[in-house]
Amino acid sequence: MTRLRVALVTHYFPAHRGGVEIVAGELARRLADGTADIVWTASATDEAPPERPGLRCVAVPACNFAERRLGFPFPLWGPQGLAALVRAVRGAEVLHIHDCVYLPNVVAWAAAKLAGKPVLVTQHVGMVPYRSAFLRVLLATANRILGTLVLGSATRTVFVSEVVREYFSRFVRFGSPPLRIANGVDTTVFSPAGDRAALRARLGLAAEKPVLIFAGRFVEKKGLPLLRRLAERMPGAVWLFAGWGPLDPGAWGLANVRVERDLAQRELAQYYQAADLLVLPSVGEGFPLVVQEAMACGTPALVSTDTAAGAPEAAAILAAEPLGEHADERWQARIEALVGHEDHRSAVASFAAAQWSWERCAARYVELLRACAA
Repeated sequence: MTRLRVALVTHYFPAHRGGVEIVAGELARRLADGTADIVWTASATDEAPPERPGLRCVAVPACNFAERRLGFPFPLWGPQGLAALVRAVRGAEVLHIHDCVYLPNVVAWAAAKLAGKPVLVTQHVGMVPYRSAFLRVLLATANRILGTLVLGSATRTVFVSEVVREYFSRFVRFGSPPLRIANGVDTTVFSPAGDRAALRARLGLAAEKPVLIFAGRFVEKKGLPLLRRLAERMPGAVWLFAGWGPLDPGAWGLANVRVERDLAQRELAQYYQAADLLVLPSVGEGFPLVVQEAMACGTPALVSTDTAAGAPEAAAILAAEPLGEHADERWQARIEALVGHEDHRSAVASFAAAQWSWERCAARYVELLRACAA
């Protein structure tokens, strides 16, 4: 079968460690192996993936001031980089962009429309309730304007979360019915440990203490303020923070907090396997990949009701609590009730492996890309 020529655009490369770009990278790798010749254009703020047959990466110099100073990931590209992006779009049969509000994605969409190229959009994020009123208004306005333009005119639109699909469906008139395709999980990396006791000993985690893990960026929307209060209320538990970002849990001065930065995927998988529970009180980000990764390792997860609504298929096995009033007390009680149920781990891992397969996810995208190109 003829290979597709695909122009892929994201705001960052996977080395930036965000869920959007990690998912894009995994899809690109799998599609390049057998289906497509991909030119992937993203910001040069991080190292590009190694090139391989079927995958060429174009790293564009970018100003990343907004993320460094405001915690808002919005890299700005110069004219030369945008011109290279336009050339990549014109040389492709189909354009695939991840999220609709970033400058390079919007430019790529406009170039595709002018050139008569089909566009596939994967939308990961909806409305993020930033503490800053300015950022909330800015994002809401961008979603309204660019969501209507980009998602409304796309050949096909895919959402990774049911919550995000419902949010955009309030004001976007889609040209074709939007789909939801859950992200996949690499179960060759994220799978249950054979001997958790030995693993915990090797990682320096006390056998007799509950180990609660958070994974992701250390930013406000991930629920770091609530996690700090919970760590203060629960000194008998080990709170393991695996990630990076402007907020520093290590600076809280709490003896039961441990921070692990710059973990490779296999290292992160070991910490998931060793932990008793993933705790993620995040809002406004669809359904985070770290939840799927932890559950694939057999580690139960406690997330906000906003996050849980993004994956209705997991309602029976995913623990959820609302945020808001009395969240400290409610989340502490729920954590204490969930910890210690070893018999639940195998069911969690089996569910994740069955529902969130990368093979299934990639196959859906192959069908969509071929349909768009046709």
